[in-house]
Amino acid sequence: MTARRRITRVRAGSPDRPASVESVGDELTVEAPLNLIVSGEPIATLMRTPGHDIELAAGWLTVESGVRSASDLLGLRQCRTSDDLDLRALDGISGRGVDQVHLALAAGVQAPRPRAWVTGAACGVCSADVLDLSPLRRSGPHTAGWTVAAEVLQGLPDQVRQRQRTFERTGSLHAAGLATATGSLLVVREDVGRHNAVDKVTGWALFADRLPATDLLLVVSGRVSFEIIQKAVAAGVAGVVAVSAPSDLAVDLAREHELVLAGMVRPGRMNVYSGGELVTGLG
Repeated sequence: MTARRRITRVRAGSPDRPASVESVGDELTVEAPLNLIVSGEPIATLMRTPGHDIELAAGWLTVESGVRSASDLLGLRQCRTSDDLDLRALDGISGRGVDQVHLALAAGVQAPRPRAWVTGAACGVCSADVLDLSPLRRSGPHTAGWTVAAEVLQGLPDQVRQRQRTFERTGSLHAAGLATATGSLLVVREDVGRHNAVDKVTGWALFADRLPATDLLLVVSGRVSFEIIQKAVAAGVAGVVAVSAPSDLAVDLAREHELVLAGMVRPGRMNVYSGGELVTGLG
């Protein structure tokens, strides 16, 4: 989802073109709150790009509450509160309606702890206090004998980029995708937050009955930090492929959980930080 705003565009001069300052319309990525309400209780407010909100909620809950299948989510519905027209008249920003996802959790599924603050688009784990990912792991990330070719890994970020329709217009969105070891992309989702994009992909897999995502690869457009590995372990993927570099903790956890982790991936080159024994064609 995008919106248009007037901006001042400044261009430096060059031998072929004079300097310029002009007022133009520009297309921007929308960022807006999404309230998650479980059994009538507000649990979190996520700042996200509207779209695939049900998937976002389901993916977020896969990590935060241990949701394992679509049957764990009951009465799932989306709505929006009404605008306060008096407040909107003041500045055009206050009083906007807020999107909400309402649901209940099946018996035996632990509700997440309510968060008393907004979870920003750049925030993944934020309030979590535990770095142990073993409770999130349901199965091995790959089946016996599973491998992936280096050339497949090197081609995945470009495949995801080609399906980023909104990024083409705004230049301000992250993306995540799920792919097979043969390089087939199953799904791509965009969001202003890289963690949200991963949650949307995880939610898609949940509703498609593809969790755990054994033998699949998570492709991300940003850096790989603890939170991305946390979500990868919860989804059960075989590896993470990224255009940027990982943190040291992300590398350590990827190795602990036997994930392929490839970063700085470009056509013809990449760094393999974990799981190199599962990648063919490196020599």
